[in-house]
Amino acid sequence: MVKVICISGSVGTGKTTIAKKISKLLNYEYINIKSFAKKNKLGSYNKKVYEIDVKKLNKKLIDLIKKSKKNLIIDGHLSHYLPKKYVDLCIITKCDIKKLKNRLKKRNYSKEKIRENLDVEIFDVCLVEAKEKKHKIIVMDTSKKYDLKNIKV
Repeated sequence: MVKVICISGSVGTGKTTIAKKISKLLNYEYINIKSFAKKNKLGSYNKKVYEIDVKKLNKKLIDLIKKSKKNLIIDGHLSHYLPKKYVDLCIITKCDIKKLKNRLKKRNYSKEKIRENLDVEIFDVCLVEAKEKKHKIIVMDTSKKYDLKNIKV
């Protein structure tokens, strides 16, 4: 049976960095949701932002999981929407608010977009939603050093 780890969290919390490191460490295939969604035309642009249809995304990801011969790391802030039965572990990345604000400023986000993303982090939106889906969850604070060798699936 294929193992699946989804890595989710607020924008700028370090999902992709962690996902790529774990993918390499465990020799899992890396899937970036944004690239996957664009390649499969699972959304559309709205004011320069690519908005993904979560139902279509989940359907395509489930098809991918079912057909995959390799274990998978699925990276993206929508990955925790996958049904529990397809996910062995959900890692939620968190970050110190001041560090996160600086990361978002470096990306040249507007003040409004920074505020929106900080609110998502402050209110633990991704963590709460992952808990609602009843995922097995590890919360990883990317503001601190974390030993990735402790990841058990």
